[in-house]
Amino acid sequence: MSESNQQSRYTLRGHFISALIVLGAIVSVTLAVREVILYPRTDDAEVTANFIGMAPVVEGPVMQLPIHDNELVKKDRLLYKIDDRPYLYALQNALAAQTELEGEIENESRRISSQLSRVDVANAGTQDALAYEARTDDEIKVAEANIAQADAALKQAQADASYALGNYQRVEPLLAKGFVTVDEVHKAKTLSDAKAAAVEQAKSHLAFAKASLLAATAQKQQAIAQMSQSEAQLKESTHSVLVLAPLIAQRQSRAAAVRLAQYNYEQCSIVAPFDARVTNLTISEGQYAKVGQQLFTLIDNRTWWVLANFRESQLSRMEPGTPVDVYLMSNTRRKLRGTVESIGFGVTPDPDVVGKIVPGLPDVQRTLNWVRLASRYPVRIRIIDPPPSLLRVGEVAVVIMRPRPRTQSADH
Repeated sequence: MSESNQQSRYTLRGHFISALIVLGAIVSVTLAVREVILYPRTDDAEVTANFIGMAPVVEGPVMQLPIHDNELVKKDRLLYKIDDRPYLYALQNALAAQTELEGEIENESRRISSQLSRVDVANAGTQDALAYEARTDDEIKVAEANIAQADAALKQAQADASYALGNYQRVEPLLAKGFVTVDEVHKAKTLSDAKAAAVEQAKSHLAFAKASLLAATAQKQQAIAQMSQSEAQLKESTHSVLVLAPLIAQRQSRAAAVRLAQYNYEQCSIVAPFDARVTNLTISEGQYAKVGQQLFTLIDNRTWWVLANFRESQLSRMEPGTPVDVYLMSNTRRKLRGTVESIGFGVTPDPDVVGKIVPGLPDVQRTLNWVRLASRYPVRIRIIDPPPSLLRVGEVAVVIMRPRPRTQSADH
């Protein structure tokens, strides 16, 4: 084989290898672009979780602090205890004040029950006085009628006695002349005496009727006085019953004081509200804790998220429920599973693009930028079965979107 033929063969082989390399590069780039487009990914992501700052609502020396910084604590474990003796004394004082008030109410209730009985008695006395007054009115009317009847009877008796006396005086002189008998004179005499006695009896009846009227009038005056006394007693007893109202009004205040003292006492011992990680512990046992001053932070260890910022052009490839692969910068070999929980709907506008949002008219900047960068929106990804000892708030992560599993309906 000649040297020129051998050189041509080497040249052809080189061209073939170069073509294969270029073709492989094109395929690799195409697959990479397809992977990036179909399965968006970003390394602009951070691990986050819910956390709360633990600040006491009561103040005092820290008596117990059985936790350590960065320690994992279980739910209901004691976190810290503040000296509860002042709050216990305040609770006991509030309970004593409440008991004292209830005793006063009980004693006052007994006194008022007695007063109510006196009210009933006074009311009954008033009713009796009314009845007595009405009865005396009737007695006065009867006495007045008896006086009228006795006066009429007296006048009749006086007329009869005058007639009988006159008849006797006419008959007696006729006896000597023999015109009448002794018996007729005797009858006239007897009738005259009888009529005279009837007059005296009628006078007695009239005097008795007048005395009865005077007695009935006196009884009415007595009934009126008794009525006034009974009404005065009824008003006094009724007024005394109203004394319990101010004590009853204090019940809510005393009960509220007890509840507040109980709340403050219970706030002296604080337990973990959930499984959490203690961090940023800034107090030690024996130090004086102040109200509202944060002692440490609790990171909720139950739920972890990754907040990943994706370009707006990639958001169409994801939706809530999309599975996600998560890799932590601290351990890139371990893959964590996650799912998209929500996608952000707003970010701060770029002042270089839309201008500054100020009162009046928008301040739009004149720019000649030919390249417009896509905005990035936060996507909240919930980590499934998070390892408690691996995750830390603020860790950098890499997230890769994966296709959602096809459902039975999609297969059909």
